[in-house]
Amino acid sequence: MKRIILAVLITFVGFNGYSQKKDGFRVGLDLGVVPTNGGGGILFSLEPKYNIQDNMNVGLRMGIAAIVRDVESSNGEIDNAKLSASSSFVGTYDYYFNKSGKSFVPYVGGGAGYYAIGNVEFNEADVDAGTELQPEVSGVFGGLVRAGFEWGKFRMGLEYNLVPDTNLEDSNGANKGSVANSYLGIHLGFYLGGGKWGK
Repeated sequence: MKRIILAVLITFVGFNGYSQKKDGFRVGLDLGVVPTNGGGGILFSLEPKYNIQDNMNVGLRMGIAAIVRDVESSNGEIDNAKLSASSSFVGTYDYYFNKSGKSFVPYVGGGAGYYAIGNVEFNEADVDAGTELQPEVSGVFGGLVRAGFEWGKFRMGLEYNLVPDTNLEDSNGANKGSVANSYLGIHLGFYLGGGKWGK
């Protein structure tokens, strides 16, 4: 992983300095990992953005996260479970600490929106093989906070998705436990467009 990050950073050095332009439109593509105590996962997002100022933009992040994590069963024990892909539609705002002529630009941001919760399949022997549990609710309102940097047309950052926990029910409606839906994502990506770009 360290070698991949180093290779990406070396690639960044070859890009000239650019700054985003007010009223410009761009689209970001990000791929990342989700570290968790119960395993981990991957995430992918597509985010159209509109530059409301040279150093601010608003957007709509459409993301998918597939995560393996621990689930607390109704008897208080921690079971290892497989969580299917969940999706999100989050309105976002980013602020950039840019200086004229600089290609390395740190940013902070946040957002709020809808998170669709996926089904859960237990792997433990005390639950029938292949048992699929439905979340008590299929979607919840949540938010995110994030920070990172852009360098040329590339972007790297951390984001924490704040999503309420949900209870899990079997096909008979019995409570079988709960799952923590909040997660940290580490992502790397790039964007296209941005209006008029210049040094």
